[in-house]
Amino acid sequence: MPHRAWFSCVAGCAGQHSLTEIIYRCPSCGGLLEVRHDEQALRSRSPAAWMRLFDERYLRNAWPYGSGVWGKKEWVQPQIADANVVSLFEGGSNLFWAERYGQQLGLRDLWIKQCGTSHTGSFKDLGMTVLVSTVKQMRAEGQPIRAIACASTGDTSAALAAYGAAAGIPVVVLLPADKISAAQLVQPIANGAIVCSLDTDFDGCMKVVQRLTDTTAGATGIYLANSMNSLRVEGQKTIAFEIVQQFDWEVPDWILVPGGNLGNVSAIAKGFMEMQRLGLISEPPRLVCCQAEHANPLYRAYERARAEGRDLREQDFEAVTAKPTLASAIQIGNPVSLPKAVRALVETRGMVLQASEAQLANASARADRTGLFSCPHTGVALACLEQLVERKEIGPDDRTVLISTAHGLKFTEFKAGYHRGELGFDSRYANTPVDMPGDPEGAISAIQRALDQQGI
Repeated sequence: MPHRAWFSCVAGCAGQHSLTEIIYRCPSCGGLLEVRHDEQALRSRSPAAWMRLFDERYLRNAWPYGSGVWGKKEWVQPQIADANVVSLFEGGSNLFWAERYGQQLGLRDLWIKQCGTSHTGSFKDLGMTVLVSTVKQMRAEGQPIRAIACASTGDTSAALAAYGAAAGIPVVVLLPADKISAAQLVQPIANGAIVCSLDTDFDGCMKVVQRLTDTTAGATGIYLANSMNSLRVEGQKTIAFEIVQQFDWEVPDWILVPGGNLGNVSAIAKGFMEMQRLGLISEPPRLVCCQAEHANPLYRAYERARAEGRDLREQDFEAVTAKPTLASAIQIGNPVSLPKAVRALVETRGMVLQASEAQLANASARADRTGLFSCPHTGVALACLEQLVERKEIGPDDRTVLISTAHGLKFTEFKAGYHRGELGFDSRYANTPVDMPGDPEGAISAIQRALDQQGI
């Protein structure tokens, strides 16, 4: 039975829209769209047969199925020609057993899904391969798409620029001036994108890119690549597939995800719910969305609902003006994927926590001392994990997976500032170089003193 998928309204309006149609919102209500699959066709293969197929493809070299995303092509974007797939071998990232860090917290089954080891150094590659491949298919079919554009806090622009360059499709990225790291800025520059530095924040950049790509307002051939385009979600949901596959098709108890624009938490929940409906798992894990205290609109909404003893609703949400945060990629006060995130948290019995600047930085540094090298956004999730352990909501034997969203090497200014004590709070785990003389005897004596001071 042929597999197919389409865009449908999240709110339930009637109508199906082709994945190669230039459409970002429901034409009836203006709400978000999502990709839905013909699940009857997917049921033509048994759960056990899907597991075998996915295992046979995993990280192999048969194009394009060795990719962690395209190995699940039938569940992601089944109607695209293999020749139009644009893949940089995304996915397949390490599920790291955080043994030493877990021991410090009293956890025996703690794992870090290291999505930052992907091609451009963040999980955004997972969604961008699907979106850019679909645009390549659309252009091959004659659609007049001049370029692909996104607003970004850094990682989205890097992923779009790299995949656009690999496909030979022009890219325009809109970045908030002076609000991303140098490493993030240089990535789209190096890949040849048109890089626009706007005197605003991310939410302001989103307003511009939505106007730029709004076909009803006269936009001409510029395709939107932000996560309100649900093709992105289809790639990112494979994080859920991959985690379960890496546990030999067993489901963890908890998943912690940093949350800014809320596309990733929505995507991961979507992956788990589809696996449940199709019989690969019996129930999803509990999902925790982790926000920075300086950019916490979903946390505030969740607390309003919790105070009244009920589930979170969209009506609980109020946009905020996000304040500067070390976790710059999630400095977002009006997330576009809010409706999907609310549904995700309700479906997974999820919760929302927040972390202060000191908490996220110290948690990141503490984890680094056990072999990790965490970005500040992962630090937010690490700090929320520590809160849940302290509150005894996560138990010693709960299998817990934390999503690490980007590589720490993108944020060396954050790391250096922390260890130099320049971030405005106590750097509890700071580690600074020890000045020593250059002669062998003097250096050896100084090294011995350093070891003694640390009780080694």
